Amino acid sequence: MKYGSLILEKKEYVYLKRILNISGYAEDHEVQKSLIKLSEELKTAHIVDNESMPDDVIRFNSLVTIVFENGIEKKVQLVIPIDKNVKENKISVLTPMGAALIGYAKDDKIDWDFPGGKHQIKIKDVSRQETLNGIDLVI
Repeated sequence: MKYGSLILEKKEYVYLKRILNISGYAEDHEVQKSLIKLSEELKTAHIVDNESMPDDVIRFNSLVTIVFENGIEKKVQLVIPIDKNVKENKISVLTPMGAALIGYAKDDKIDWDFPGGKHQIKIKDVSRQETLNGIDLVI
């Protein structure tokens, strides 16, 4: 891990904790395992102000290029659950892939239990989009 632990912006961290609490960790067992693992990682995450967020750390609305063990490359955008859109490769943070990515940085390798089994993915590139405005909404 490039920075030693997950790095999250303060408001995004609070929002993520809230949606994890109200999600009930989902009914699907595989999704549940991913969200529990993410909750565990959040306990040691480094929480920073927006101005201190490194540009290469995955956060809400980040465009991320990932490479799977078999060499397949995929570009996704990590979004809040309401903005997910499979056709546009917008993945929710409450999916196994979304939970695996948030807070990691470019060049990190992640070992994660996905529905198809344990896989390692490498983060090839991260680009930031505008920050999420809707995150201040009360849930």
